[in-house]
Amino acid sequence: MNLEKLNIDYKETNDILLDARNIIDSSLNYAYRHINVALIERNWLLGYRIAKEELYGSRSENYGLEIIKNLSKDLTKIYGKGFTKTNLYSYVSFYNAYPNIFRSVSGKCSKILTWTHYRVLLQVHDDEARNWYESEAIRETWSVKTLQRNIDTQYYYRLLKSH
Repeated sequence: MNLEKLNIDYKETNDILLDARNIIDSSLNYAYRHINVALIERNWLLGYRIAKEELYGSRSENYGLEIIKNLSKDLTKIYGKGFTKTNLYSYVSFYNAYPNIFRSVSGKCSKILTWTHYRVLLQVHDDEARNWYESEAIRETWSVKTLQRNIDTQYYYRLLKSH
């Protein structure tokens, strides 16, 4: 059997318990990464589709609001919690802030953040600052809490002033 072709990291030692734990932990990490990518892709696609509907839909003042309200109601009936108006607006904001995210990370599951990280990043309206926070969060493996604290304390701007 060719162990190099497996998606789960495996290195055999002389300790079966350690090996079992490493297999389980590695498989969990693999599953979490891929579930996260699917969640981010789903949210981006929903944002894309809603934004497209708003662009090509009726020109009435409240059209976008009606789309979100009705879609939220319908999706909640079908899928339950998770599709509030707030969440749907977040998906649209995510698509608008990251229109090319999947071109830049295709196949690089470990190089993107969690959905929660991206929701925090959407608080930053300055594109340059948001991109910096995203890069640093990836490079430094910031937790969501650390990212939020750095945004709240305007770490990016303080860093610029110090140079």
